[in-house]
Amino acid sequence: MKLQGCSANEIIAANEDLISEILLLLPARSLLRFKCVSKLWLSIISGPRFSRRHARLHAGSGASGVVLRRSPSDHQFLPLGGGGGGGDSPLSGFPFKCLDFAPDPAGLKILQSCGGLLLCCSFRKIGCRRNYYVFNPTTGLFAMLPQLGGASSCATTVYGVSLAFDPFKSSYYDVVCVRSTVESAYYYQIEIYSSRARGWRLSGSPFVAPFDMVFDNGVFWNGGVHWISPTGASLCFDVEKEQFGTMPRLPISENRGCRRFRYFGESRGHLHFFEIYGSRTAQFKIFELEKDYSGWFVKYHVELDSIVSAFPEVVRDYMDPVYMNYYAIVMLHLVREGNNEDSSLLVHLPGKILTYNVGDKTFRKLYEMPADQSKGYGSLQYGWLDAYEFIETLAPV
Repeated sequence: MKLQGCSANEIIAANEDLISEILLLLPARSLLRFKCVSKLWLSIISGPRFSRRHARLHAGSGASGVVLRRSPSDHQFLPLGGGGGGGDSPLSGFPFKCLDFAPDPAGLKILQSCGGLLLCCSFRKIGCRRNYYVFNPTTGLFAMLPQLGGASSCATTVYGVSLAFDPFKSSYYDVVCVRSTVESAYYYQIEIYSSRARGWRLSGSPFVAPFDMVFDNGVFWNGGVHWISPTGASLCFDVEKEQFGTMPRLPISENRGCRRFRYFGESRGHLHFFEIYGSRTAQFKIFELEKDYSGWFVKYHVELDSIVSAFPEVVRDYMDPVYMNYYAIVMLHLVREGNNEDSSLLVHLPGKILTYNVGDKTFRKLYEMPADQSKGYGSLQYGWLDAYEFIETLAPV
């Protein structure tokens, strides 16, 4: 049937709103290929409003996984959910293996993953300034950030840089930097980069913080960047309001000398914290912070005794004869799912990585490390700071 001399196909093809609604249903990888269909499709798919709507529609259903840092510049991808194929090999179609998206002479490393974007920086190298990048592995695009603080940056020390990005609320992101001040070594200063304004700006006045606050492991959640210290102090900074807030006291044991492992991270809108005490402990609690910051509550009870029984090689001897043994187990990442009972822990044992369902307390092997993959086969090669959750996003950088 024709309308006013045009076929139905031609009318549909010219209807930008209709084309947009159809394209929203497709996965991100397919949309990248469809950019070359026409200028109209390219314009629709590349638009910030489209990427934001696409993120909301596919929340929790897009391809996801964890990027593992095997070495500062060498990475691999482990797919989660049904993409693992039984755990024989990592997904070959992941956008990158080495961080070579920018020709930085000092080489690059990942600092943080947030909303599908990666915050990266160059290594310290004599004669080279340190550069910061925001990289979208899905699209392959990146942005190198301007130098911090302009001419005054050489007189300050950078203590930590964190990415703040919520793809469901905005297509723009911020980068929060905590640095020293020229006036005093006892004060810190916040400086924020906005992808909307494409520049850095000072935020607020210099401030004081606990002496042992770890600013280089910031976690973005609920609109703010959160930091914790080894002694239990915490600090949060609301990025939109550009002001500090208070967090409830971390649920830590008073017997900190027996702490074997600590985890602090975000997954799909939830902030988690847990610690493992004692060398032979295989049971612990995972805490989650209420959205209104009213307090921490126990979200999961984890029991890894079945893993210890199935893989007795995790029991290792101490060199110190005072102790009998310890468990060579590291929790890499907690992955939340839409159904809470399907959420899982990535558990690293010598030579392998398992996924442990926190609901039914079952586990399966996700990845067996080849003997020639890297040095130290049979030992623990990763820590929780070496795992970065990844989701596909069309967000511009």
